[in-house]
Amino acid sequence: MAVSSSPFTSLLQGSMVAPKTLKCYREYMCSPSNLSCRQSGYSKSVYLTHSRLLPSGKLSKREQTDRVSPKDRIQCCAVQVENAPSFSVGKKFQLDDVIEAQQFDRDILGAIFEVAREMEKIEKNSPGSQILKGYLMATLFYEPSTRTRLSFESAMKRLGGEVLTTENAREFSSAAKGETLEDTIRTIEGYSDIIVMRHFESGAAKRAAVTAGIPIINAGDGPGQHPTQALLDVYTIEREVGKLDGIKVGLVGDLANGRTVRSLAYLLAKYQDVKIYFVSPDVVKMKDDIKDYLTSKGVEWEESTDLMEVASKCDVVYQTRIQKERFGERIDQYEEARGKYIVDQNVLDVMQKHAVVMHPLPRLDEITVDVDGDPRAAYFRQAKNGLYIRMALLKLLLVGW
Repeated sequence: MAVSSSPFTSLLQGSMVAPKTLKCYREYMCSPSNLSCRQSGYSKSVYLTHSRLLPSGKLSKREQTDRVSPKDRIQCCAVQVENAPSFSVGKKFQLDDVIEAQQFDRDILGAIFEVAREMEKIEKNSPGSQILKGYLMATLFYEPSTRTRLSFESAMKRLGGEVLTTENAREFSSAAKGETLEDTIRTIEGYSDIIVMRHFESGAAKRAAVTAGIPIINAGDGPGQHPTQALLDVYTIEREVGKLDGIKVGLVGDLANGRTVRSLAYLLAKYQDVKIYFVSPDVVKMKDDIKDYLTSKGVEWEESTDLMEVASKCDVVYQTRIQKERFGERIDQYEEARGKYIVDQNVLDVMQKHAVVMHPLPRLDEITVDVDGDPRAAYFRQAKNGLYIRMALLKLLLVGW
């Protein structure tokens, strides 16, 4: 399906919102690919990336703009959404694909979390659910995975669907013979109704989404993003801490290569009065694009080298492993970074009673095993929540609200 950098791209397709009025304003000068979308008094950018975003028989936004102001040929417009999106049962999901964290806004996040809570009830009380009976999900993983792949497959089966899977597509698919990603996607979409893909290249999920005529879920694209992990992380924070506004989160470990922390930072920026601490070795510091994004959204952030001090302030300590596979031949830098920041009993001793330790897993030695017994160790509950979030996403993408 076509990629959008904002949920409003899909909202503008007309199936989920009330009729919209288009107005052209001279003061809003836009490039042809970047239109300003206004909803409820604030604006977001909408990027048109593929012709399939447009409803059949309807004009593109540029064509609509041209017709609004043919005399002056002003290439600008604002789209005013007069009604909020509908999350009513039976309505189409606002997104065609799940590619990056920037696609979501607070309303959609809250609605997804409600569905996830319903999925938890189904998993516990209705083991014979047939919500997705007759649907086939293909999992296409070019990198190793345990939790993500198995939780998606479990999610599909628990809702009555079926699974086609390839665990190491980089070696055991036609990619090893030189087949392009686009050709692989075009082939697999003929066998399935939805594709869950992990790839070693950042941006691969976007390429797949532009190519495919069925939903694509990004299960991690190299050092790029991991949006479903970020969704389950935010869902976990809400359940464990009890709120999302006004929280302090410490992101620890490999922040340069960690796609989970990048996606999580994007989602945390949706909430009010959030502060993020970055704690990492110098060789794997958070990249400037994330810091610039947070600044642009008014999110306070701070870099620190003192894990103990940060842990004493935070509601969430989000630890990550140093990813050896991203270092290549720079083994000396890996060894320099590994083991510098470890969550152990000493860190627990300075943490607040309500705070939690999270980790996307797998872990090596960055959280000691004696932490597991502390009720603030939330990482295995976090992994379990991944099942509910992925059940919700599959249900929403395939059959709607």
